[in-house]
Amino acid sequence: MMQPLFFLSALTAAAQDPIPELEEVLRRLTPEERVTRRVTPESMVVKHASPAVVFIETDQIVESRDFFGRLMRREASGSGSGFVLNEEGFIVTNNHVISNAQGIQVSFAAGVDEAKYTADVVSTVPEEDLALLKLRNPEGKAFPTVPMGTSSDLMIGEKVVAIGNPYGHTHTVSTGIISGLHRNVQIANPRLTFNDLIQTDASINFGNSGGPLMNINGELIGINTAVNSQAENIGFAIPVDRVMLVLKEQLLKPDAYNAWLGFSVLDDSPEVGAVSPHSPASEAGLRPGDVVIAINGQEVQDMNSFRFQRLEVQAGQDVQVTVRRGRKEREFSLRSWDWVDGLLYEDLGLTVERYVAGRRPYVQINRVRPDGPADQIGLAPGDIVDGVKPTEGRLSRAWRVFERDSFASLIQALEPGTALEIDVYRDTERLRGTLVTD
Repeated sequence: MMQPLFFLSALTAAAQDPIPELEEVLRRLTPEERVTRRVTPESMVVKHASPAVVFIETDQIVESRDFFGRLMRREASGSGSGFVLNEEGFIVTNNHVISNAQGIQVSFAAGVDEAKYTADVVSTVPEEDLALLKLRNPEGKAFPTVPMGTSSDLMIGEKVVAIGNPYGHTHTVSTGIISGLHRNVQIANPRLTFNDLIQTDASINFGNSGGPLMNINGELIGINTAVNSQAENIGFAIPVDRVMLVLKEQLLKPDAYNAWLGFSVLDDSPEVGAVSPHSPASEAGLRPGDVVIAINGQEVQDMNSFRFQRLEVQAGQDVQVTVRRGRKEREFSLRSWDWVDGLLYEDLGLTVERYVAGRRPYVQINRVRPDGPADQIGLAPGDIVDGVKPTEGRLSRAWRVFERDSFASLIQALEPGTALEIDVYRDTERLRGTLVTD
């Protein structure tokens, strides 16, 4: 009967042995070695990536209907997460984080940057729940960025780290594994259907939306976007390869530019493909075949850097464009136009300004491009545009023209080569002509 008691006491002693052994190990270590001993792969990821993770706060107008069906509007605040994509301060987040925002404020972790920045929405793709923001950065500060990874080689079971701002608790970190791949998920608010999402058990709560999901090498593999409120430990992220594709094809497309320079580049290279006649680029001397190597002194390394630098250009700004022509570098100075003037000049051969007669707003032609579509049918500066009517297509009905922006948006929706009837007032006459869009 003594043997079992002896065995139990031996087990108890063995269980207590690691504690003095640990204390002995720690006594032998320097303070620096004690810190090093605590470092984990997860803590290394956080240290590496969290400086580029931002807390996004918004002022929003929320619409709802009362008991009688009347539309009600109220002010509300919202918050979410995002991360810096490049040094100039472009930020990727979820569209629902900034949807209906009247103002956007962005802050970094304490100790990284104590300033609070205003951000502007550059472009959105609501059906992908993605948005691109730009920090206002008058001092030209270089911001920390998140290292890019790939989602093409993800493994179920591999470790991941999520960083975000759930419920306003800024820069909260959670860890877990990839629980599943290629998940299709429907979300009630916002009403979206996602395909091919990453599923993770890393804790993702409301406010994490837009924050990064990192692999154990500290590389971005997804954007946290959705939680399953019906279950525990199930979160979802948009794969980074999908994010980069949407960024290239939609968020950074020329439609997002708010300034017009009068030249376009090839799809896969910053080589000038076309120059619009009598445009700022044409007047400055740019030619098809020139390769853009810098904009305002910032080097253009590839198409992505060209798109980001092109987004930086503001309307009415003096712009320095450096190109390689043959074996030589040449620099051109041009003044940008706003996108409305540029689009109308390129497609119709005219620009317009707002004009009010009595209480009725119109647009008035203030510039006509020589030999352009407007010039060919005899339109002239001073003509007041009353309405337009595409002769074919889904927009083939009469449209009254009240504002520059809506006029440009209508023309932007037309296919090149569309015949367009245009009614104008010239002095007391009402004239009609048909031009063909370029």
